Amino acid sequence: MAQLALSPSRASDYQRCPLLYRLRAIDKIPEPTTLPQVKGTLVHAVLEEMHKKNRSERDFPRAVKKLKPLWAEMVNKDPELNELVPEEDLYDFLVECRSLLRGYFEMENPQGFDAERCEMYVSTTLPNGVPVRGFIDRVDIAPTGEVRVVDYKTGKKPLPRYSHDATFQMRFYALVYWRLHGVIPHQLRLMYLKVIDSMFLTPSKEELEFFERDLGDLWEKIVADGLSGTFRPRTSKLCGWCSHQSLCPAFGGTPPEYPGWPGPQQALPLATGDGAAAYTTNEDA
Repeated sequence: MAQLALSPSRASDYQRCPLLYRLRAIDKIPEPTTLPQVKGTLVHAVLEEMHKKNRSERDFPRAVKKLKPLWAEMVNKDPELNELVPEEDLYDFLVECRSLLRGYFEMENPQGFDAERCEMYVSTTLPNGVPVRGFIDRVDIAPTGEVRVVDYKTGKKPLPRYSHDATFQMRFYALVYWRLHGVIPHQLRLMYLKVIDSMFLTPSKEELEFFERDLGDLWEKIVADGLSGTFRPRTSKLCGWCSHQSLCPAFGGTPPEYPGWPGPQQALPLATGDGAAAYTTNEDA
C-alpha cells in the first residue's frame, strides 16, 4: 500500500470525520461521481488548455469550443459518465459549463499575462515531518517576481462562517510552495466562477509557520488513529450527503476490516514552539 500524505481534501475529511478519512485514504472505498465534480473537472480542463495557448487564442469563444472535445475525452476514459450526463441532458450540462467559463472571463483577462504553471503537482515533507501533496490550479509569477497562487471554484461562494475549508486549502498550498521554492506567495486568490467573485488572502511568514504547526498537530492525530485503527465517526449535518452510511457505526453500519496503517513505523518528528524538532514514538502518538 502506498505511503500516505496530507492534502487539503484529506485534511478536511479527517477534521469532518476521522472514519471518513480512513474510508477514503486507507480503505479507498469507491464513491459515486457527482455532477458538480465532473462539471468542475471539465471547466478546469478547459482553463488549463487555454492557458497553454498563445495570448491571442485565449478568448471566450475558443474556450467554449473546447468543452465538447474535452468532454468526449473524459467520457472515453470513463464511459460511466454517459450515465451521469445522458445524451438528452448533455446540452444543458454544457450550457452550465459555458456559463462558468463566462464567469471566468468576466473576472480576468487571460490575454494580459502568462501563467507560470497550471495543474502544478506539489509533493514534499515539511520540516516538522508532515508529508504533503496536491495540485495547485495555477501559479502566476509577475515580471517583478511576485507569486500568485490561484484556485478556481465552480460552486457557490461560502458564507464567511463556512469558509474554513477554502482558506485552509489556500494556506496549505502557500505553505507547500514556500517550502518547495523558498518564496512565500504574495497573493492567494480563490475565483468563484459561478458568482463572479473572489476571495483574496495575503499570507505572512508568521501565519504560515503557525499553520505548519497546526498541520503537525493534525498529522499527529491521524497517525495515532492510523496506528491504533481507531478512526471514530463524527456525526454532523453533512452526514446526509455521505455515501458511506452503510459502513458507519453511527448509522448502524459496520466498517470493513481495517487493513492496517500504511505510514512509517518509526519515530515521528513533531514541531516544537522554537522551531526545533521533538520526537515521539508510535506508542506515544
